[in-house]
Amino acid sequence: MIKRKDRIMLIRKAISTDIPGILNLLLQVDMVHHNGRPDLFKGPATKYNAEELREIINNPQTPVFVCVEQEEILGHAFCIHKQAVGDSVLTDIKTLYIDDICVDENNRGKHIGKLLYEHVLEYAKKSGFYNITLNVWTCNPGAMKFYESLGLKPQKICMEMIL
Repeated sequence: MIKRKDRIMLIRKAISTDIPGILNLLLQVDMVHHNGRPDLFKGPATKYNAEELREIINNPQTPVFVCVEQEEILGHAFCIHKQAVGDSVLTDIKTLYIDDICVDENNRGKHIGKLLYEHVLEYAKKSGFYNITLNVWTCNPGAMKFYESLGLKPQKICMEMIL
């Protein structure tokens, strides 16, 4: 439980009753990407539907964490356990990949994203992961600054040429 001024927030693993709130956040994420790259992202849309979310939430290899205040979902962090075992080039390190972090647009700037990331970081440390990785779109400079402020550094860069 996190107490801040008059707010009491809880970060916990997502449960099935969180799905409507998560779907709302996924729509917000999509619209940020759609507005930045309408050539790539349809809008409005969500990355997952309710049934897919139920499967993700129930899979221990894809933990989803939510920040909740009085039953309202203020933010989420989707994670995926990754490990390249027996690869001819890559070492067998365990990586926690953050597939998605979103804070509700009406609650941004209140450090909820940082709290979610710190929770994910603690989970990764306790679970024996070597590192945390994520992707960020260059059309979302606010997210890039946010991740850099948390100490994340570029690991690799994806480049494109539109034809």
